[in-house]
Amino acid sequence: MPGPVTCAEFCSDRRKVAAARRRLPPRAALKRQAALLSLLADPGRLSILLALSGDELCVCDLSRVLGASVSAVSHQLRLLRGAGLVSWRGQGKLVFYRYSGAAVLAGALRGLSALAGRTR
Repeated sequence: MPGPVTCAEFCSDRRKVAAARRRLPPRAALKRQAALLSLLADPGRLSILLALSGDELCVCDLSRVLGASVSAVSHQLRLLRGAGLVSWRGQGKLVFYRYSGAAVLAGALRGLSALAGRTR
């Protein structure tokens, strides 16, 4: 049987509350990290990043790799571009994408690994 979900009586330890608040990054940083994690929670976008981790690919190639329409892939690439995870270059009528989010992901992973490394 599960234990209680809330305290039977409200009380607060000011020292612990203050310490917990100091561990939190600024609200804007939390929103950015949450948005990035939400972006990465999509299997299609993760597949694009993994496909681009080896070499740059044009949208048509990515469409074939994923088995999705060019339009659907382009939409996902726009989101990934906005987050700084991919960059592009044009060559004639073709557009090539490459993974460029190492710094972005490293920052998010540092935050998560700090959390994973904490024990009670």
